[in-house]
Amino acid sequence: MKKFPKIVFIGSNHFSLYTLKKLCIKQYNIVGIITSPDNFFFKNQGKKAFTPVKIYALENNIPFLQPKNLLNYTFLENLKIWNADIQIVVSFRILPKKVWNLPKMGSFNLHASLLPQYRGAAPINWVIINGENKTGLTTFFIEEKIDSGKILLQKEIKIGKEETAGELEKKLKIMGSSMVIQTLEKIVKNKIKPISQKNVNSFLLKDAPKISTNDCRIQWENPSIESIYNKIRGLSPHPTAWTLLFFNKNKFVRFKIFLVKKIREIHIFPIGSIFILSSCEMKISVKEGFISIIEGQIEGKKRMHIQNLINGLKIRENLFVL
Repeated sequence: MKKFPKIVFIGSNHFSLYTLKKLCIKQYNIVGIITSPDNFFFKNQGKKAFTPVKIYALENNIPFLQPKNLLNYTFLENLKIWNADIQIVVSFRILPKKVWNLPKMGSFNLHASLLPQYRGAAPINWVIINGENKTGLTTFFIEEKIDSGKILLQKEIKIGKEETAGELEKKLKIMGSSMVIQTLEKIVKNKIKPISQKNVNSFLLKDAPKISTNDCRIQWENPSIESIYNKIRGLSPHPTAWTLLFFNKNKFVRFKIFLVKKIREIHIFPIGSIFILSSCEMKISVKEGFISIIEGQIEGKKRMHIQNLINGLKIRENLFVL
């Protein structure tokens, strides 16, 4: 194992985990991990959900901390004991200066966009929602302002016309792990020149804020079929686009939509009307044509391919979405 640099890794989800594993495989010196607190699920059973990063730390006997408060005195004192040379952050919440300013070589972050574009918590989702044809990754030194530190490395990647957020994330996490190691090596060897983000016209920037449940609701009245299509694939598989499906007797249920295809076609039907044309075709009318469902999930049921979903419907006429 490499003795230098001593690294504290900061992350929680599967995107983070891929990079952590790559660092460990390459035998970098991970002296400790910071990850999110456990979440409670199945309250009656008292079970807890560990982050993927915590599970890996337990399996590999790597020390870890799970602070609820990143300014907690005990947490900060324990962090100092690790005496890290550098901190690497991948998919975590905002760090206070007392944390990111601690190592002598600084702290750098992997961000899933071509900064300064798409600063924020959900860049992978928003680039697809906005119909971009390219995105990428950026490593940068963490500073006071969120996602605004000096850029270390950037790599660009094309977005497929039918690509979902989940598919793009898989590609970026693989690319990102190699990029983190490349950044780390260049910092250690002093072969990198950080570039400021300040010389960018802020009016041209697109943000990537956290996505709420209301943001995920599909607006079928949108005049652009492309925008509806992009929103669905940009939210698939998480946090997932949804709508309200009307059955009968004023009964509405939530209907999550994961995969669709768009059909450009002139028609005279009301927006939101549902047409079931066969055992494997369900389409919803929009202004410029139809959105044909490939995979969906009706409230109370599992995610299904359209054929299974249609087979489970008791009513197939006079259906619509809001």
